[in-house]
Amino acid sequence: MVEQCKTGNASSQYELYGLYVDAMFNVGLRFLGNKEDAEDIVQDSFVDAFKKLNSFKYESSFGAWLKRIVINKSINHLKAKRIPVVPIEPHEFHLADETTVEGEMVDIKKVQLGIAQLPDGYKQIINLYLIEGYDHVEIGEILDISTSTSKSQYHRAKKKLLEIISEL
Repeated sequence: MVEQCKTGNASSQYELYGLYVDAMFNVGLRFLGNKEDAEDIVQDSFVDAFKKLNSFKYESSFGAWLKRIVINKSINHLKAKRIPVVPIEPHEFHLADETTVEGEMVDIKKVQLGIAQLPDGYKQIINLYLIEGYDHVEIGEILDISTSTSKSQYHRAKKKLLEIISEL
């Protein structure tokens, strides 16, 4: 189907759009927290993807390639709004002090509510690592931060998320 889209076949493009639009909207919504912004980002992402389809090299699935476009556009949108990644303080690298909830099942609704309450920088790290499955090297590249900053922010975000969940 991607090959047909590369030739400009509109029905194939519409079919490909239909296969991925809901999933990409959910990705955009997790990052942006705003339905209208997510819709705009997804539409822009599909336009860009179809324009740049000849650069798609089948090194990953089309969905993974498109998701990366949506995530990058979402992050750029947040940067344009000047929503910074949470700054890192040198004394906050104590990763061994991590709070864990052992043997306790966490309700997915509580996790979703907790993520929604996180500061935007934490929310980005949690979404990229836990939800989207990127590793810290990839997160560093996406957010233009170091791998150690990604790891530290993830641990701080996880700790904050556990605090929020315990209060719900």
